[in-house]
Amino acid sequence: MNHPTKLKRGSALALAIMGAATIAAPGLPLVGVATVQAQEQLVGSVLFEGNRRFSDSQLLAMVDVSASGVVTSQRLAADVESIRQAYDRDGFRAVTVTTRTEATTDGRVRVIFVVNEGNRVGIAAINFTGNNAINSGNLKGTLLTKESGILSWLLKDDAYDEQKLAVDRERIRLYYANRGYPDAQVTSVSEFDATKNAYFINFTINEGQKYQFADVGIETSIPGLNTNVLKGTVKTGDGRNYSLSDLQSTIENMSYEAATQGYSFAEVRARLDRDVTNGKFKVTYLVDEGARVYVERVNITGNVKTRDFVIRRELEFAEGDPFNRALVVRGRKNIDGLGYFSAVEITTGPGSSADKIVININVTETSTGEYGATAGYSTADGILGEVSLTERNFLGRGQYLRAAIGASQSGRTFDFSLTEPRFMGLKVSAGVDAYHRINDETDTSFYGSQATGGQLRFGVPLTSDLTASVFGGVEHKVIKDEEGPKSGLVSNGQEFNKAFVGYSLTWNSLDNAKKPTEGLYATFTQQYIGWDFNLLKTEARGRYFMPLIPDTGIVASVRGQAGIINSLDDNGVHAIEAFNPGSQLVRGFQGRGYGPRLSSGESLGGTLYAGVSAEIQFPIPVLPENYGLSGAIWADAGWISGDNLPVGSLGPVAAEATSNDQPWRTSIGASLIWDSPFGPLRGDFAHVLNKSTDDRTQVFQLSIQTLL
Repeated sequence: MNHPTKLKRGSALALAIMGAATIAAPGLPLVGVATVQAQEQLVGSVLFEGNRRFSDSQLLAMVDVSASGVVTSQRLAADVESIRQAYDRDGFRAVTVTTRTEATTDGRVRVIFVVNEGNRVGIAAINFTGNNAINSGNLKGTLLTKESGILSWLLKDDAYDEQKLAVDRERIRLYYANRGYPDAQVTSVSEFDATKNAYFINFTINEGQKYQFADVGIETSIPGLNTNVLKGTVKTGDGRNYSLSDLQSTIENMSYEAATQGYSFAEVRARLDRDVTNGKFKVTYLVDEGARVYVERVNITGNVKTRDFVIRRELEFAEGDPFNRALVVRGRKNIDGLGYFSAVEITTGPGSSADKIVININVTETSTGEYGATAGYSTADGILGEVSLTERNFLGRGQYLRAAIGASQSGRTFDFSLTEPRFMGLKVSAGVDAYHRINDETDTSFYGSQATGGQLRFGVPLTSDLTASVFGGVEHKVIKDEEGPKSGLVSNGQEFNKAFVGYSLTWNSLDNAKKPTEGLYATFTQQYIGWDFNLLKTEARGRYFMPLIPDTGIVASVRGQAGIINSLDDNGVHAIEAFNPGSQLVRGFQGRGYGPRLSSGESLGGTLYAGVSAEIQFPIPVLPENYGLSGAIWADAGWISGDNLPVGSLGPVAAEATSNDQPWRTSIGASLIWDSPFGPLRGDFAHVLNKSTDDRTQVFQLSIQTLL
């Protein structure tokens, strides 16, 4: 933070100025304006006073004097206006910027920009008129402009900006266009309230008539093209609401499918026939042979850190290949999806002949490195914290690197992970993970442990929704029971070694990875665990999302999960490899709070579990959308089996097992979910309906929100 009494030296510059100049925000009087003489003088330094929102280096980059070396009165006025506009875009409407000069001993002058930031202007309210079909909460969720709230000082998302408002109007129009309203029109009016130092913004919406798709067909003039395969790409099914994005996606996917059949020059257009009376659009996709144009050259600019090949490998074409607009659009999405760039622009230009084209890709790089220190609280682990280093574009080669050190009241963790998304240039990801984890003895754990291990993994996409991966690794674990032989399953210093190999299948058809409203996310994992063990472990999980009431933000989901461990010899399943699903299966129970246990109270875990959950998530009407808060009600039911119970160092213990007289556990509850700047958090309030005799319950649990 800079203070008016503390000046920082800029670079040596040349400047001609006498007196002072001031530019105020619109609507405010000009003060302190003096006559600026025309002659030029050399400048020794450029300094800033009173700036808190922007650093000296940021302001120095905004002024032309830092690059020109000399300045006229017009240039100085432009610099002042540049600073003022930067503050205005960030919500400081009352900012004033003045300048003064001071002579130096070497005959030069020191130029000082004096900033009076004033109070930051916010957004008092955002209102909507004419939105009969879609509620205001959903529309607010589409906006870049947010109402001022308790987190605005951190998120800085409530700044008034006319350019953002123009984008917001278009976002609302597209929101309607993707939900059956192709003719929606959006206007906005903004009013500044000086008493509140904030804006009131009102969007007026003319929704127009709602339409659906009907009589979808495909016509082609290309002989040999398999239109039956193209039908699988159609998202504009008969009876579905009109959606501009579904139209565009169908055209893109149909063009791509035609290219995979060998028709690289195929062009797809959608012909729409409007039936106003019935509110229907008849859609005919026309697939014809386009002009035979080839990609002569691909130019990439703007990438300082990222290597060219990282960008080129996201394109499904190369120089010399046929030009297909659908492949270009898909390539842009792939590049944007990397997360390395704040903007990706692709333009085309003429080549050296009529049948050649040049593709220009311009990117704007964004920061991909994150240095984090977080702290929090979990009902399972108490106070916890983590220090991490993450680089999503390591050395500009597109590799993902993460190193983290974590600590809680129950242990410490040390993790390292490196992922190469394109192993050997193929569409195969490869990664290595290493870890060292220390778990202490606690009230709920009769023994602690130290585990060191690692794994190699490879993943490959099978379809647009299905991904397969294989993995293998080793782990060495040492038991810590230093407070005495409390455990009947292990002893202090006992060591376990395991090697594992397995595979996983993941299906992801969600419409949004962070806030899904529709689609299925499911995983199936199976692994063999050997060395000191001889086990086959299988788990399956899935969750299906659906909008309960369209365009209200109310989303229902159903989740199912199951797992089984089979012993492949007569030694059974050891307790340290048994399932302990805890609140992940049924909320309302403590960690290791249910399932078979010894008469001493020590949890054994289980070899078989299954569960189902139903949840309805909804926005909280009385709270602004940008608070990131939502609510949920839910019901859980889970079953855990003690068959083939784990054995320990003392031999079989199944005869001693208790606390599984009722294998089914059920609970109901409500949750408060916060999409915080530090990650999605949720607090669950649970009421247990059914439990066994010795189960341990809890009313409240704080955890990280996950898909499964």
